[in-house]
Parts: sequence; structure tokens; C-alpha cells
Amino acid sequence: MSKEEAYVTEKYEDQEKTFQDVETNNIELDEQDDSPIEEVRVTVPNTDDPQLPYNTFRMWFLGLLFTAAISFVNQFFYLRQTNISIGYAVVALVALPLGHIMARVLPTRQFNIFGYKCSLNPGPFSIKEHVLIGTMAACNTSTAYAVDIVIIQKIYYQDHKNFAASLFLVLTTQITGFALAGGIRRFLVRPAHMVWPQTLVTASLFRSLHAEMTEDDNGRMSRMKYYMIVTGCMFCYYFLPGLIFPTIGFISWICWLAPNNKVLAQITGSNGLGIGTLAFDWSAYTSLIGPLVTPWFAQVNIIIGFVLVTYIMVPWAYYSNLWDSKNFPILTATLFLNNGSAYNVSKVLSRDGGDLSEAAYQAYGPLRMDSFFALTYGVGFAGLTATLVHVMLHNGPEIVARWKSARAENEDIHSRLMRVYPEVPDWWYGLLFIVTFALSMVTCVVWDYMPWWALLLALFIAIFFVLPVGIVQAVTNQQPGLNIVTEYIIGYALPGHPIANVTFKTYGYIVNVQALNFVSDLKLGHYMKIPPRIMFMAQLISAIISAIVNLGTALWLVNTQPHICSKEGYPFTCRNTNTFYSASVIWGAIGPARVFGSKDGAIYGSVQWGFVVGALLPLVFWLASRKWPNVAWLKYVHWPVLLAATSNMPPYLPYMYSNGLFVGFVFAFWLRRYRYGWWSRYNYLTSAALDSGIAVSGLVIFFAIQIWGGAFPTWWGNPSQLTPTNADALDHCYYGQTNFYGE
Repeated sequence: MSKEEAYVTEKYEDQEKTFQDVETNNIELDEQDDSPIEEVRVTVPNTDDPQLPYNTFRMWFLGLLFTAAISFVNQFFYLRQTNISIGYAVVALVALPLGHIMARVLPTRQFNIFGYKCSLNPGPFSIKEHVLIGTMAACNTSTAYAVDIVIIQKIYYQDHKNFAASLFLVLTTQITGFALAGGIRRFLVRPAHMVWPQTLVTASLFRSLHAEMTEDDNGRMSRMKYYMIVTGCMFCYYFLPGLIFPTIGFISWICWLAPNNKVLAQITGSNGLGIGTLAFDWSAYTSLIGPLVTPWFAQVNIIIGFVLVTYIMVPWAYYSNLWDSKNFPILTATLFLNNGSAYNVSKVLSRDGGDLSEAAYQAYGPLRMDSFFALTYGVGFAGLTATLVHVMLHNGPEIVARWKSARAENEDIHSRLMRVYPEVPDWWYGLLFIVTFALSMVTCVVWDYMPWWALLLALFIAIFFVLPVGIVQAVTNQQPGLNIVTEYIIGYALPGHPIANVTFKTYGYIVNVQALNFVSDLKLGHYMKIPPRIMFMAQLISAIISAIVNLGTALWLVNTQPHICSKEGYPFTCRNTNTFYSASVIWGAIGPARVFGSKDGAIYGSVQWGFVVGALLPLVFWLASRKWPNVAWLKYVHWPVLLAATSNMPPYLPYMYSNGLFVGFVFAFWLRRYRYGWWSRYNYLTSAALDSGIAVSGLVIFFAIQIWGGAFPTWWGNPSQLTPTNADALDHCYYGQTNFYGE
């Protein structure tokens, strides 16, 4: 055994023993000794070594290197037809050997810089360095949202603003959320019951990568060995759904019984309601729900909301021909004219700036959508007000108490262990907010993105919702989005201005999302005992660099690739950016008054009742739980999660929910209840390993084969151009995307 291996073994020996004791019920830990949350107890060590190195040259070198590289790669592929995103798991895998190599080759002698002694190599590569590198990379797994504004301005609206305008827009929308994170960290990070389930997967991943690859004292497989085996198996398996046999990703076997039956195809096809569709692709299970991570009570709420909307409301609306639904497919995000033909938005826009031409709109005809799409907007409206009412009723007293005395509570072991590290002063976050707010105001007013009052309103929405949405996400692993409500509000307040609409959405929605992403990383640092001040610097610097690289990459591609964001520009077809552009037209140019109001033939006004329904439902069930306190299930009804269950459909499809929820039943309920020893040791690690395997396999498939124009030969399991509508039907259910009449 090498010195480094011996060092790692020594550092984790006590942590491993603690976990073994908990898992075998040899000891009982109370709240003073460990976390009161079971999932945290079996995943996160309740010990810390403050002497482990973390603020090191190799951490900054690898962290900044991965920040720049991943920002470039993810933005590059974001605009391509095949969208690949390099995430947390891949960075963790690649950074580990590089960190160990640097620990072996860098000089160990100390340098004296202005009286501060430091070394390029303070010892073995530590888990704290590794977590900080991963955290810096995590800021870049999603590309900067505002880059899409810059692209559609240049390509679709011929509005060529200078580089400074674009840079300030991207930076402020990405960084302002970080300032908000500091204001809510005492409510969403320090409390033990704010679990943030997804961070447990990441914590399990890092712990396993730094564990010893041997059998433990009880004869069970070590976490590291288990992780490597599962990752390797998924890496090999994903070549089937990812390249060789994609049909197994969605087997619509019921549709095969009568493939020419249009109604059966709509109900059972993977592009329809997906009843009976089986998916053997891990990405279909985990893309929405996170079945191994999301608590079972939250998944039960998702099941109820999913069945209510997808299997009850939608078939009733569609087959009763509500809103002339039969003229359209049963599930699609495409916009139509009333006769079912595609809606050509260019016919209703003016030529000078892309604003709406009211005369052209009235002459061309009102916009139509399928009933599923319209109903999910209504459910999204309900989910928003339900979030506010639910948090106010169930978490209001706690929020008030923590506001009065944020640190006087009985903290769990992880909060007490973090006391050894100096906290980030509030004025750091306050100063950051002042700076980003001032730059935001300059950006919006000087470069005419939107009026000053619109920026104030957008930031008010982001701040107002950040705590209730954060509480829902921290407990349930589900995040209610603000994209719909922000588009809705500015669409009424400033109709006919598409760029102002998407800018308002970005400041109102993405600032909120970024704040919660940063809080999630802070919670990971809390679990892994990362000093708050170095976490602050790592997050802020990496976010700034990633925003600059994202913007630079996008502008380079727009300026050098001919016909970019069109079919002629393949492979740079910009599927996500085109969707973003369509939203700018629907909510900005046309506006909600002509879609959900009563102006110019709008017929979807009734879905706005979702705001009222969403506010009433949590109140009714809260009152019922107070009246009948012995009815236990009433306490587990979580209306924000239940109503947000279908908010991502479309573009996501129902079979992803049904298959993911089945896997959730197996892992989050059955294994936890009846195989607790296995679940407590391997559940979160399994999720991380499967994610890692599919990520690495997807990259290999793309860079080794697809980037060179390679493809697996066409056969029954890999069909192409088989449907009457000239679109791929990998599930061999050819009428799943047609309207009721098969057209």
C-alpha cells in the first residue's frame, strides 16, 4: 500500500466504522450525535478533519481548467442537433486521477509570499479539494440562459448589440442569483431537515471515489468497488439504447397489437400518452423525477398529479374535442391554426424589429395549441399559487422563527462541525447584490432591453419566490419553475415586445434558479465540511468565467457557421434556441391576452382559473389535517409537487414519468422498507454510478462515432423515416404523433 493510499485509508477509517455501525444497528445516534434525517445519516459522515487541504494550487488549477473547458464544450453542443452536456459525475471521475498525479509530481517545498507560507503540494489529494473542483464545474453544467437572448437578437431580430451589452446581460443574470443565495442560506442550508436530496447523490459519489477499494469488515462489497462495477455495466449497456438498439428506449408494445389504430396509438405510443410503454433507458427514468433520490412521499404526489392530468383530464378534453383538440396531436408543443396546419409566426410579425403586427395577426388567424399543452399551462398556474400557500401554512412559523434568531436553534452535527470555519459575512453577499443590481439597471436601460420598472418587477418576483420554491426543492427534489408566470406577467404589462419579454423572464426566472443552484452547492459544502469562504470564492469566480466562455463560444459560432440555427446549418440547428425564440413570439410578440385572454379570438381563458384553484387546494387540505389530525395521509399531500408533476410535458413525455415512478417504487419504497441494509449503503451510490456510466458512454458514442458522421446500420431496432408523417418512429407506433384523423 502506498503512502497516499495509507493516508486516505486512515482519514476515512473512522467515517467507515460509523456507517457500518449505523447500518448494522449496533449503535443508536440521537440528534446530538448525528443528523435527525435518515437519508443523511446513511450517506454523509458525521466527522470532519479540518486539517485536510482545500485551498490549494491544484484545486484552483484543475477547477479553473474544468470551468473553462466544460463551459466551452457544453455551449458548443448546446447549439448542435445532438445536445450533450458534461456534468458533475464526469468531472469527478476525470479530476480524481489528475489530482493524484499532481500530488505526486508537484514540488513539496514551501514558499513565503508576503509572509504567507504555502506549498504547491501540501500532501495527498483530498476529498475537499475534489468537492471544490466539482462545485466549480457544477456552475457550468447548464449554459447561461441569457446567451439565447443574444443569439435570437442577432439571428431572428437583426438587433446587433455590442459585446459589452451582451456580456453585462449574461453576467448579471448568472451572478445576481448568487447574491440571493447568501440571503437565504440560513433558511435552506443550516437546518437539518432541508435535505436537498440530489446533493446526497453527489456526496455519496465523492465519498466512494475516496474510499478504499476493499471488502469491509462485514464482508460486503466496498462502495468504491460497487461504484466502479455499476458504472462499467451502465457504460457497456448504454451502447444498446444509445446506438445499436434505440427502440428498447421506448417499447410501445400495446400499440403493436393494432398499429393502424389511431386512437390506440395516441393512448399507448411513446409520443402519445404512453400507457404501457416500457423504457429500458436510464436517461428516461432519471431525466425528470430522479427516482432513487426523490423521497417516496413526493413521488406519490407526483403519481397522483400525473394520473389526474395525463390519464383523466387530457383524454376527456381531447376526445370531447375541447378547443377543437382533435385537429391536433394529443401531445405536442407545436402551434397551429384552427384547421390543424402549422402556425407560421413570421406572417404576424412586423419587419422592423420583430414586434407584432396586429393587422397581420387578425388577418392570419389566432394561435391554437393542443389541449394537453393548454391544460399543463393551467396546472402550472395552479402550482405557482399552491407553492406560496403551502409554504405559508406549513413552513410560515418556522420561517418567522428563523428570521428572528437564525442560529439559536438546536443544530445537528453537521452544523456544529461547520462552526470551526469562519462564515461568509453578510456584507459580502450584500455588496455583490448592489453591484449586480447596478449593472443590471445599466444593461436594461442603456441598451434598451426593457424599462427600469420591469427590472425591479422581475427581481421582486425572483426574490419573492426564492424561499418558498427553495423549501419545496430542498424537501422534495422538485423545483416549481417561474418561467410561465414571468412570461405571463410581462406579456400583459408590456405586450408586443418579444426581447423585453425574454429579458424579463430571464431576470425573474433564471435569477431564482441560479440562487437555488448556488444554495444546493452550499448544502453540498455543508455536508462535506467545505469552509464557506473558499466555497464563496470558488462559486463566484467559476460562475463569472463560465458566463464569459459561454458567451464567447456562442458568438464565435454565430459569426462563423453559415445558416446557423436552421436546417441548412446542420449540425448547428439550435433546437433549444429555436424553442426559446418561439416563446418570445408567443408570450412577447403575440402576448397572453391573445392566447389566454379574450382578445382577437383567444379561447384558452379558462385555464387562468388555475391560479385560484392552486391557492384553495392547499388551504382545504391544511384545514382538513387540523380537523382530523389522526388521518396521517393528509399531512403528506404536497400540492406544489402534485400540481407541478406535469409542468415539463411537453417537451418531456408521459412514459418517462410512468417508468421513472415504477423505479422509484422499487428503490424509494420497497428496497428502503424491506432491504434497508442494502438501501442505506448503496442507494444513492447507485444513482451516481448509473449517471456516470451513461454520461461517459454517451460521450464515447458521440466523439468516437457520431461526430465523424458514423451511425449504426438501419434495422428494426434502429429504424429511420418510417412514419406516414415522415418523422422517426423508433417505437414502431406510427400514428402516435398524428391528429385524431391520422393526418
